[in-house]
Amino acid sequence: MMGRVRTGVLISGRGSNMGALIEAARRADFPAEIALVLSDKPDAAGIAAARAAGVAAKALDARQFAGKPAFEAAMTGALEAAGVEVVCLAGFMRILSAAFVERWRGRILNIHPSLLPDLKGLHTHERALAEGRAEHGCTVHFVTADLDAGPILAQARVPVLPGDDADRLAGRVLVEEHRIYPQALEAAARAVRAAVNSA
Repeated sequence: MMGRVRTGVLISGRGSNMGALIEAARRADFPAEIALVLSDKPDAAGIAAARAAGVAAKALDARQFAGKPAFEAAMTGALEAAGVEVVCLAGFMRILSAAFVERWRGRILNIHPSLLPDLKGLHTHERALAEGRAEHGCTVHFVTADLDAGPILAQARVPVLPGDDADRLAGRVLVEEHRIYPQALEAAARAVRAAVNSA
């Protein structure tokens, strides 16, 4: 049995899903370890949180690069230097290029706050309420070049309750995000390791 699958987490903010992944990876039987947290914003609160949890964390200020290709090349360089095999997007607020996605094809996961394929894109909680939906939720999926469109790994549903506003609904969805993202990473890491072992 080879070691745990080295995982990189990309964040832009406080990294609450990153925290859930770090916590899950503390389990002795969890098949992935969080090897690196990368942020595109130097002031992201998640960087300090990751370091406080004993995880290597680095900021690559996207504004300091000549363009997306240079920024993504720096991200890939940092991930490769850390030996990363799987990438998890956790509130990473940038659209990735097709070239970056292809480099990590089948090994890059995202969590999205809706029941995909419904409500792709931003402001999903507000839109769910505006459309009068009876349920809402979250999805972990593999990332492809098409936004919020890759194969689905896990979903969780929550009811939309009378009197909900976007913050209240988002809070209930976030609880489920923190539950299913570690489960999805666990499944993906086991698949990656099995593929390596059978190669």
